[in-house]
Order: sequence, then structure tokens, then C-alpha cells
Amino acid sequence: MMITEIEDYFSMGCGRCKRFATPDCSTRRWIEGLEALREICRAAGLEEQVKWGHPCYTHAGRNIVIIGALRGYYSLGFFNAALMKDPEGVLERQGPNTKHPDVIKFTEPGAAAGMAPVIRAYLDEAKGYAEAGLKPPKDEDEPDVPEELIEAIDMDAALAEAWHALTPGRRKSYVYAVGSAKKAETRVARVEKFREKILAGKGALDR
Repeated sequence: MMITEIEDYFSMGCGRCKRFATPDCSTRRWIEGLEALREICRAAGLEEQVKWGHPCYTHAGRNIVIIGALRGYYSLGFFNAALMKDPEGVLERQGPNTKHPDVIKFTEPGAAAGMAPVIRAYLDEAKGYAEAGLKPPKDEDEPDVPEELIEAIDMDAALAEAWHALTPGRRKSYVYAVGSAKKAETRVARVEKFREKILAGKGALDR
């Protein structure tokens, strides 16, 4: 079960796999870097929350970045990445189906602290877009996907690949199933509930 308290992420992990709260959890390997990213985000004045079992940082009512850890690296992922200018060329695509470079990956525990000035500049840029209410232009061939589902896809390479492999009809079934919820927290919960079905290539109504 995914965590709901922020401190649990830094002490036990996200709760999304069997390695949760064990020495084998990826957060244990990268804890130095994860804590550095946390400090940089909080020092930038971002609000800290838990979303999708991970530390998510917001500003002006918008998601700005999310922290993650896998076996091979830890990361800082940017929402609305299509707006980012990336002057230092540090953003990478999370997977083959990710349309825009949206994540900074770190493979050394001390790498995040060493990049603090660059990260701060990128956070300031993203905060400016949030304050101005700017969003990337919507692709005309894309369905009107709820923001919570878009954000989950952007932050999860496996989910993104599975989503783009779905038939248009199956994608629409999730658009309706998630978008019909009135509250944002309900939409977030539905996205997490449907994750395994999306990964399995099924529609929202499939068994």
C-alpha cells in the first residue's frame, strides 16, 4: 500500500513494491541524494506533499516536481516539461514514449547536492510558469486526458509506455472513468487503482 505520510518515504520508501521498508528499498541506496533534493525543493519555497507514494512539490496550486528512486538512479521529474528551456541540457526522457525531456537522473549519491545551483534555477523557471498559469499546448490528436492521469503518466515510464500502447477506445475508457470524479484526490486515487490494468493493456471496464 502506498504511503501517505512524507516522512515514511525517506525512512521506508514509497510502498509500491515488496521491497518497501526493507534494506533493499531503492530509497535506502540513494537516501543522501533524496534528502538533498528534498532540501533544495523546500528551500525554493515549494510546498511538500505526498502524491503517488512520492514526495511531490507544488507552487501556486500546480505540481512542479516529484522525487523518485529506482535501483539504478534517483531522479527529479518536472511536470509540464514541454515548457522547460533546459539551457544546461540536463533533462532526459523517462522512456521511449515520453514526448519531452522531463527528468534529471542522478547516479551518484552526492550528485544532487553538486547540481544545486542548476536545480534551483530550473525550479525558479517552473515556478514562474505556475504563477503565470502557463501550460504546454495540447496535442490535437490526444484525448482530453484528466490532469491527474497526465501527471501520473509523465512521472512513470512504464505507465507511459503502456498508456500509449492502449487502443484509443481503451484510453477513452480511462479518460471517462478518471475524469468523472469531481474531487482531485478521488481522481488521483482512481489513477493509482487503474495502474495495473493499464500496464496489463486492459480498458477501465475490462476484467
